[in-house]
Amino acid sequence: MSVTAPSVPRKAAKTPRPRKSKAGWNLLGLFVFLTAGFPVYWMLNTAFKPAKDAIDPDPSLLPTGFTLANFRRALNIADFWGPVGRSLIVSLTVVVIGILVGMLAALAISRFAFRGRKIVIVGILAVQMVPLVAMIIPVFLLLNDLGQYDRLAGLIITYLTFILPFTVWTLRGFIVNIPKELEEAAMVDGCSRTTAFIRVVFPLLAPGLVATSVYGFIQAWNEYLYALMLMSQKNQTATVWLGNFTTKHGTEYAPMMAGSTLMAVPIVVLFLLVQRKMAAGLTAGAVKG
Repeated sequence: MSVTAPSVPRKAAKTPRPRKSKAGWNLLGLFVFLTAGFPVYWMLNTAFKPAKDAIDPDPSLLPTGFTLANFRRALNIADFWGPVGRSLIVSLTVVVIGILVGMLAALAISRFAFRGRKIVIVGILAVQMVPLVAMIIPVFLLLNDLGQYDRLAGLIITYLTFILPFTVWTLRGFIVNIPKELEEAAMVDGCSRTTAFIRVVFPLLAPGLVATSVYGFIQAWNEYLYALMLMSQKNQTATVWLGNFTTKHGTEYAPMMAGSTLMAVPIVVLFLLVQRKMAAGLTAGAVKG
């Protein structure tokens, strides 16, 4: 008598992912890249081409020449290093103060329960919804009364009013993702709350601090409206300095693009220095068991 072996069910074959769908996403990504990168390419192309080619009514997408005369013109017009130095002072000061105050505020909101905590959180969100243009006149009058008009300290305080809320809210998200049990375990081992924060929470928070600092620096470095309204010609920042290329005789596009390229250098250098921390900031607070 023959015995039939039980049949083993075969695994269902995996359905291959349609290539058309993958190709469509690749084309979409390429389109987004070209759309976002073309202004940067055009800025560099115009910065290095002869000035006469920059005002050609029939411009060429490809470089038509190479010259550094536009950069020499940009460095010689008005004062270049003065505005750049002031922008660096303002941006770095805003980042340092914003990170220190924002980190402490975010720690208090995320780790401590106190009366009015929800009101503070709602207030932070509400402040970010107010358009910056709507606050120009009140800020101008306030700084004028305090004697801080046309001073870097007044500009720093102004920038902190719209950079601090974002800093607090972002750092709060990073701190919330760090388990409290890590701090509690450190305090059981003999650490104080401050020591536990420095040794346990701060290293995990470092990528978030870097990401937030880069955002704050970019915001302060690129801000134009308040720097134009609150600072005089002799104390102008780098963004306002670019306006020197627009005169009653027209706009010098090639030197202006050269000046814009020079202004972009600090941002590019900053990203190159902290790119690893920026990538780590996307997963900051994750704990591997």
